[in-house]
Amino acid sequence: MNNIVYSTDPDFKERCPNCDEPLDQCVCREKKPVGKGGDTVYIQRERKGRKGKTVTTIANLRGDLKALQKELQKHCGAGGTVKNSIVEIQGDQCLKIRKYLEQKGFRVKLK
Repeated sequence: MNNIVYSTDPDFKERCPNCDEPLDQCVCREKKPVGKGGDTVYIQRERKGRKGKTVTTIANLRGDLKALQKELQKHCGAGGTVKNSIVEIQGDQCLKIRKYLEQKGFRVKLK
């Protein structure tokens, strides 16, 4: 196993440990869609650092986050935004969002 930590080669590409192909061309890694039997989506309620306001955050999502954020805002009847690949919906909407995402086929966990 080749554990390269740093390379000065400008053409260096990290390789898959299984098939030894560059990671962007690897075929052995299973490409799983977001939430659909793939990674788990985490929902969390936060208040810290938000001047006492409650916000529901949805993490570990990939793909078109803006479109999902708009759907969730409409479903919950609340405002929201996307920051650092995390969808934020105003208010304590954990249960509504969980039920909605599970209906769409996502695997969801409450933190």
